[in-house]
Amino acid sequence: MVQTYSVYEITLQIKELLERGFGYVSIEGEISNFRPSAAGHLYFTLKDDKASIQAVMFKGKARTLSFVPKDGMTVKAEGAISVYEQRGSYQIIIEEMSLAGEGNILKMLEERKKKLAAEGLFDSEMKKALPYFPNRIAVITSPTGAAVRDIINVVKRRNEKIGITVLPAIVQGEDAAPALIRQLKIADEKNLGDVIIIGRGGGSLEDLLPFSDEELVRAIAACKTPVISAVGHEIDWALSDFAADMRAPTPSAAAELAAPVLNDIIYSIAVNREDLTQNIENRIERIRLMLNNFKPDSLELRFRNIQQPLLARFDNAKEEILAGMQDRCREFRQRLLILNKVLEGANPQAILDRGYSIVRNAETGKTIRSFSQVKEGEKLLIQPSKGKIEAEVKKAGS
Repeated sequence: MVQTYSVYEITLQIKELLERGFGYVSIEGEISNFRPSAAGHLYFTLKDDKASIQAVMFKGKARTLSFVPKDGMTVKAEGAISVYEQRGSYQIIIEEMSLAGEGNILKMLEERKKKLAAEGLFDSEMKKALPYFPNRIAVITSPTGAAVRDIINVVKRRNEKIGITVLPAIVQGEDAAPALIRQLKIADEKNLGDVIIIGRGGGSLEDLLPFSDEELVRAIAACKTPVISAVGHEIDWALSDFAADMRAPTPSAAAELAAPVLNDIIYSIAVNREDLTQNIENRIERIRLMLNNFKPDSLELRFRNIQQPLLARFDNAKEEILAGMQDRCREFRQRLLILNKVLEGANPQAILDRGYSIVRNAETGKTIRSFSQVKEGEKLLIQPSKGKIEAEVKKAGS
C-alpha cells in the first residue's frame, strides 16, 4: 500500500534530502529578475541557457558585496541549497557572491589601487581646483560615442562662450590606454584647455579597464591642467576617478562641473557691480561729508572749539598760580613779622630801653654777670640805655 503524506510532510522530506545531499555549493549563473527588498535582502534568479534557480541573499551578507548586483551580471554564488516550504520551491541561500570572470580583475584593480594610493597619487593635497570660468575645455573620449555628444550639448546649453577641443581617442581595448595617455599629454602640454575631461560612456568592467591603466593614472596625477574623470555611469568606477582632480558620475555631469551657467555668471556680475557701485557712492558721500569739515569757516570754528577750552584752562591755571603766590607771600610776610619781633626782642638796645644796664669791668671790659666776678675797690663801667656811669665796688655779696 502506498504511504500517504501531507504536503508539508513530503516537502519537509524533500528539503532534508536536498540540504543533506548538496550541503554547501558554488553556482555560476546570470542574474535575472533582481529585486532588492526594503529591508535590505536581495531576491533574484540565477539562470543559464537551460535552467534557473531562485536565490536569496540576506541583508547581513549583502552588506559585504564589493559591487552592486543587477540583471545580466554573471556571478559566482556560494551557499546552501534549501526549500521554501510555503511555495514548495527550492532555492540557494547565498553566503558569498562575486562577479564571475571579473573577480580576478577586481582583485587586480584593488591591489593596483592600494599600490598607487601608497605612492600618494590619490592624496587630496594633490588635487587642483577647477577654474571658475574656463575659456576652453579639452575633451578626451571617443569621437563617435554618446559621451562626446552629451558633453558638447551640456556645455553649449550652459555656456556658449566656452570653446571645446575634442581630442579623439580609443576608449576600449588594448590600444586604448596608450591613446588616452598620448592625447592627455598633448592637451596638457599644448594648453588646449583650462580643464580636461577624460572619460567614456558605460560598459562592462573589462570595457572600462583602460581608465584603470597604471600609466594613465600616473599621467593624470602629473597633469598641470585640472582633470575631471568621467567614466561610465554613476555606479561604475575606474582608478582614473581617484587620480583626477574631480570625479564625475557621468560625462554629462563632468560637463556641468566644468562649465558654469553663463546666465548665472552674468547675474552675479550685475549684482556685484551694483554692490560695488553702491559701496563706492557711499564712500564718496562719506568723504564729501568729511571734506565739509575742512572749509575755512568750519576749520576756524573747529580751531576755536579746540582753543577755547585750552585758553580757559590757561586762565584758570594762571589764577590758581597767582592766588597761590599771594597766599605764600602773605605767609612769608607773617613769618617775617614774627621773626622781626623776635629779633627786636633780642636787640640789646631794646633791652636797655626797658631799664636794664650792662655792667663791665672797667679795666678788662668783661661783662659782669655775677657778684663773684668783682672785688671791693674795682672800677666798674655801667652802660644804661643812654650814656655811661663809672662806679667803684664798695661791697659785693649775695
